[in-house]
Amino acid sequence: MQSGTVIEVPNNLWPVADFFMKDLGGQVNIANETEMASIIRGFFFLYLTVVVLAILAYKFGFAKKLSPLQSFIIYILLFVGMFFLTLIFGLNLPLAESLFIIAVVMGVYRLRLFQERKHNNQKKAEQ
Repeated sequence: MQSGTVIEVPNNLWPVADFFMKDLGGQVNIANETEMASIIRGFFFLYLTVVVLAILAYKFGFAKKLSPLQSFIIYILLFVGMFFLTLIFGLNLPLAESLFIIAVVMGVYRLRLFQERKHNNQKKAEQ
């Protein structure tokens, strides 16, 4: 086996990346099709996780009523941007974990805002 065909896999990945890359072991032979398929599958699932969490964070925190074309453009940009972020930072930084925290905080904020508006509308209806 040539040394140029072996990639070292870090053993200190963040939890979500580690979950998707758990089948790799310490080294990956890029000439082996099954090992390359494991890398690609793990990256694809990590990418999908990051995209879903980014969409949730966007919807909970920043989304406004837009036309369908504008929404389509926003989501295309999210898909493309998250690909590059996952490629660059997905294994080295807690990207998915951070997006999860952001989505939870924004979801709680949105829920509290909805409850407060509902309560205010009920008060106005009673008066």
